[in-house]
Amino acid sequence: MSVFFWGSWPRRRWIIRRSCNQGQKAMIGQMVGKLTDQCWDKCISGTPGSKFSSKESACLSNCARRFMDVSMLIMKKLQSMH
Repeated sequence: MSVFFWGSWPRRRWIIRRSCNQGQKAMIGQMVGKLTDQCWDKCISGTPGSKFSSKESACLSNCARRFMDVSMLIMKKLQSMH
């Protein structure tokens, strides 16, 4: 694309930052959706009450922690491949 299209340097930086932020937001949204689906199915049986039991809370916490650890490990591996 031409310099005319992108405009000034500050404008270019703003466009790049905005694109990255939107991509990051989408990725985070997808991760939260996957985490919720996986951990809910694993930790919650039946219809929950108004509060989670201590067993359900511990399971959800551990599941979310493992999910984030694995996600970070995968991202680091992918970044090291580039």
